[in-house]
Amino acid sequence: MALIDDEMKDVISKAHIFAVATASLVGEPNVVAITFAKVLSDDEFLLMDNFMEKTEANLKANPRVAISCWDLNLQTKVNRGYQFKGDARFEYSGKVFEEGCQWVKSLKPQIQSKAAIIVKVTSIYNLEPHAKK
Repeated sequence: MALIDDEMKDVISKAHIFAVATASLVGEPNVVAITFAKVLSDDEFLLMDNFMEKTEANLKANPRVAISCWDLNLQTKVNRGYQFKGDARFEYSGKVFEEGCQWVKSLKPQIQSKAAIIVKVTSIYNLEPHAKK
């Protein structure tokens, strides 16, 4: 089990876009930019499914997913990033789904979320230049 530490949580909290990569059952890749993503627990990520089609189909056929995010600041030359890999599951009701829908509505009232996608993180990689993996 891989744990999301405080440094990683800080990067995640500052990220504006999350690159979410999936693959179909036959290996056809797909990457989308997601804005509604955050840490759910020390080993889980939450992605809100608002518009996903290929990503949703891919995850239902093949639950493996990679999520990358960065804290990039050209003025301070901060360049931190992480990639989280894991297995996804969908929730269409319950506490996590309801709280996720409220979070989306609070920022974008016109968006109707379809599902909460919970990713159980199994491995984490540092994306900083010259970082040890």
